[in-house]
Amino acid sequence: MGHMATEIVAFFLSVSGWILVSSTLPMDHWKVSSVDGTVITTATFWSNLWKTCVTDSTGVSNCKEFPSMLALDAYIQLCRGLMIASVCLGFLGCSLALVGMKCTRIGGSEPTKARLTALAGLQFVLCGLCCIAACSIYAHRITTDFFDPLFIAQKFELGGALFIGWAGSVLCVLGGLVFCLSLSEGFTVRQAQSITNQLIGQSVNRTIND
Repeated sequence: MGHMATEIVAFFLSVSGWILVSSTLPMDHWKVSSVDGTVITTATFWSNLWKTCVTDSTGVSNCKEFPSMLALDAYIQLCRGLMIASVCLGFLGCSLALVGMKCTRIGGSEPTKARLTALAGLQFVLCGLCCIAACSIYAHRITTDFFDPLFIAQKFELGGALFIGWAGSVLCVLGGLVFCLSLSEGFTVRQAQSITNQLIGQSVNRTIND
């Protein structure tokens, strides 16, 4: 029962993290910059992986989508690839976890379900690492431009989407590690039971032989 509860906690952490990671991909504010003037002219510039926009003081936004993938900066292309890979890995991890968990009645025998659970944990860990890498690369570019005195173009700050992505990544990694740890605990219990059964069998055989 304790092993099953551990798997449920791991599944809850992992799925929560995957939902946050998935919501980060289309989210608007990856980087933000405000230009303050009068109340009428104040504007907020923001960008994500797909477009760049400006929002005026009345709340009206004018956006321009990136016209060509091949013309994009390399770091944006890399972040897109990592985030899409993260979402796909998380979906695969959810599917494997549902099949491999002890509280479900599908997946086959105990050893098979244990292997599926371990594979699900690995997928969630990779999901979290991909998202951490994407958000960190994007944040590094923002901070590098912000603190560069020779950079004269519009400077941006870290947007809220990055922090949501980091939080989701941590949950995915924690859930994946709990899946792996619960698997190792399960194997330890099964090995102890096997050794105990062997010792009992040997004792019975000796008693019969005597």
